Amino acid sequence: MTCYTLCVRTASDTGSTHTETEGRCFTRSDALSEIDTSFSRMCVLVNLSFRVRLGQINSEYFIWMGKEVDTAAQIPWYEKLSEFKMPWEMKGDKQTAINKLNLRVCSGQMLAIIGSSGCGKTSLLDVITCRDEGGSMTSGQVLINGQPSNPKLVRKTIAHVRQDDRLLPHLTVRETLAFVAKLRLPTNFSQKQRDQRVDDVIAELRLRQCAHTRVGNDLVRGVSGGERRRVSIAVQLLWNPGILILDEPTSGLDSFTAHNLVITLSRLARGNRLVLLSIHQPRSDIFQLFDLVVLLSSGSAVYCGPAKDMVPYFTALGHPCPRYCNPSDFYVDLISIDRRSPEREAECLERARVLSAQFVEKVRGTDDFMWKPEEPSTTLEAITEEVITISKQKDRLPGRLHQFTILIRRQVHNDFRDLVTLLVHGFEALLMSLLIGFLYFGAGEERLSIQDTVALLYMIGALTPFAVVLDVIAKCHTERAMLYHELEDGMYNVTSYFFAKVLGELPEHCVFTLVYGLPIYWLAGLNQAPDRFLLNFLLVWLMVYCSRSMALFVAAALPTLQTSAFMGNSLFTVFYLTGGFVISLENMWLVASWFSHASFMRWGFEGMLQVQFRGLKYPVSIGNFTFNIDGIHVVEAMDMNQYPLYSCYLVLIAVVVGFMLLYYLSLKFIKQKSSQDW
Repeated sequence: MTCYTLCVRTASDTGSTHTETEGRCFTRSDALSEIDTSFSRMCVLVNLSFRVRLGQINSEYFIWMGKEVDTAAQIPWYEKLSEFKMPWEMKGDKQTAINKLNLRVCSGQMLAIIGSSGCGKTSLLDVITCRDEGGSMTSGQVLINGQPSNPKLVRKTIAHVRQDDRLLPHLTVRETLAFVAKLRLPTNFSQKQRDQRVDDVIAELRLRQCAHTRVGNDLVRGVSGGERRRVSIAVQLLWNPGILILDEPTSGLDSFTAHNLVITLSRLARGNRLVLLSIHQPRSDIFQLFDLVVLLSSGSAVYCGPAKDMVPYFTALGHPCPRYCNPSDFYVDLISIDRRSPEREAECLERARVLSAQFVEKVRGTDDFMWKPEEPSTTLEAITEEVITISKQKDRLPGRLHQFTILIRRQVHNDFRDLVTLLVHGFEALLMSLLIGFLYFGAGEERLSIQDTVALLYMIGALTPFAVVLDVIAKCHTERAMLYHELEDGMYNVTSYFFAKVLGELPEHCVFTLVYGLPIYWLAGLNQAPDRFLLNFLLVWLMVYCSRSMALFVAAALPTLQTSAFMGNSLFTVFYLTGGFVISLENMWLVASWFSHASFMRWGFEGMLQVQFRGLKYPVSIGNFTFNIDGIHVVEAMDMNQYPLYSCYLVLIAVVVGFMLLYYLSLKFIKQKSSQDW
């Protein structure tokens, strides 16, 4: 038995009258371990009451709240540009997305928000989770345990499972949960307690049979779709939240898997959790599992109450459900808006308005805004609201350094499990190196001509960075949705992720550059001195890393793969053309010369020219005369000897630092939404 201090408050919606605080004891299930008990005290979620108030009614029992949404704001800015609209023309008309909606839910219940597409289900979830994307709350309030909702409180009490599963595909189910446990559980948990918590969640969601199977995705074979959805739920259950919100959890699942998933959610609700989910039209056996139902039409509730009482309610209004018909299908069709013609749309809107007004009249004067069949006796307990006093003591979560170590281990585990991608990238680098190397291998023991050497050096610095740009951008966008959700959930800090991402990919970058730079250098017969090889390899390493850092920046700064790839290719093309090979530096006009000073291609090319030509003599034939010239004169003739060699390395390092700083700022201040989330 665990004792909790609760504040029992009796208040009308127009004023507040607080009673004295009393201590109450609740008996927890014997199945909960000591780990669950200690962690639930941190969340302070027992007998949780949850209230959402939306809409204005002429009654003292309602506090109204509407959500006005700028419909144009729901469209990404990059799609607006395709319409050739000026910025001042992009502002759209505001409309109320949610209106006259009031509900109260307690822990131990599962509430389903049912309605057709565009009825306001996602907008309602956005309000509850403080994600007012593209809109603003004009009035009203959301209370959690009597406290006004805010992003900080939401992160502590609400677990939000999105519609799409965002998981690393190459980790097993147990590894996925183990890494999340290290990030989300307090530091005072021992490793044994974390492992026990992972085992408990795996058992609770019945994932034991696939615990050692890779999670997978659309391209990587792994667990089934239903199991992957349960893994997404398990990730959120690890920190033992009191409220579990799911956005259309059955989408994309077959009927059998969807039914089993809702059974699991019902079992979780019976474990003293509040489960709230949105769903389109559940089949009849799924509908019977819901405790409470909210039926939405155009942002207004036409029914809110027990699922088992929905049919009697509509029957009393003159809309009986036909025999052998699924009630959810019938009543969703009843309130859906048919927009095939203006006449049908007006008729459907009027019917939905009448049903909504009738429901408001039915629940007028109730305390929980739920319709219930008339009963001979009522209890005063219905008008009380139990509020938990949230403890001031905070359990300490992992710090940034600890988060960094966890994230870098997770990334290395996931990346090096993807052997196919690693082998493809390695083979790509080796193939390009061999193709260029054997092209110049035919020269034999004779030294390459000046023209061939210059062309080879520029090709070495330009060929593989271009491929790296596209690979890095594609990888970043596959991880972007998961990154956005984890940052939004407060799982870790941007700084920790930044350093884990940058340092975690260094081994792959080093191996990739070595596989590319080593064969091509010796096959082409470049300067054989060991120090010249090392200096040349370091320049190639920095040039490839410049392209990688540039790709990271554009992938984080722009919202879609297409726009990032376009910008990455454009920047690389600019740097390629101003590198000093296509056109000499002295013949560039002013703007192009500005770009050349920031071009990592120019500084890498200049450095490689100085490394290869300095100290060597090349034969030059003019008619019948042949004489040797110092190689450094070739560099001077190309205007590539303006700065000492060390300055080339310093500028390349500065370019890397600059792009990395832009990458960090993009992660910090630009929401890392995927194209689906926009």
